[in-house]
Amino acid sequence: MRIYTRTGDRGDTGLTGGARARKSDLRVEALGAVDEANAALGVARAHTRGDDALDPVLEGLQHRLFDLGADLASPGAQGRVGQAHIDAVEQTIDRLEDELEPLRAFILPGGAPAAAALHMARTLARRAERALVRLGDAGEAVDPAAVMFLNRLSDLLFVAARHANRQAGDVLWRPGA
Repeated sequence: MRIYTRTGDRGDTGLTGGARARKSDLRVEALGAVDEANAALGVARAHTRGDDALDPVLEGLQHRLFDLGADLASPGAQGRVGQAHIDAVEQTIDRLEDELEPLRAFILPGGAPAAAALHMARTLARRAERALVRLGDAGEAVDPAAVMFLNRLSDLLFVAARHANRQAGDVLWRPGA
């Protein structure tokens, strides 16, 4: 089987079960945003190999994002990402935050390569969250747990970036600098 099928050459794409959707469709936009966030986690993982506190967490998050994408590709499907996953993300946030100095200033995305990649993933998780909200606002069924998961995911990625910057230090915002 070849990677190219030519079935999308006219601006549509396949969903699970054989349905077709325009590539500009809000569902396809949400799928793409989740895929972008997942790819960004893959880039971050290239920088977190050997970090036992982050790399396994990021791998698990990639699997959850794939689950979320599978639900989005099957209109009406939901539930692969649920409250247990949200709880696990919150527990990870708490664990990582316990190891960090309290935040006393706004920080800029950057620092160590792993931190910069995690900040990029964070912004893409926020994009995916906005895409899911737009899909729901348009009357499509969106699992509220999926939106909550993406919201917590971006929080986790912020804390993970701070964790990755423990050696290099956070890049503090200097207003007017």
